[in-house]
Amino acid sequence: MATNTRIFQMPFADVYPLYILKAEKKGRTKAEVDEIIFWLTGYDADGLKEQLDRGATFTAFFDSAPKLNPKREQITGMICGYRVEEIEDPLMKQIRYLDKLIDELAKGKSMDKILRA
Repeated sequence: MATNTRIFQMPFADVYPLYILKAEKKGRTKAEVDEIIFWLTGYDADGLKEQLDRGATFTAFFDSAPKLNPKREQITGMICGYRVEEIEDPLMKQIRYLDKLIDELAKGKSMDKILRA
């Protein structure tokens, strides 16, 4: 997979509303998007708001994550034409894990399954 460093420098706040829009178009909620982000990164509502307010890039967002969930390794399958488990760049893998979880939400999966409960 070619490393697209442009996304690494993109503000997370630019993409966050798109995650919410994707979920809401399929009858899901912002709260569910936030729950996914909290589960994956260890942020809470205040921590997420702080990252959004300060315009953190994807790099800073994941570098500052309080605790990446060890269960994220269970996320598998195709996202953006690549098998998420085969992505070698650690930051790109984190970004695609999040993309994959939002995708599962939009496809109607239960939160228990999305959060690998």
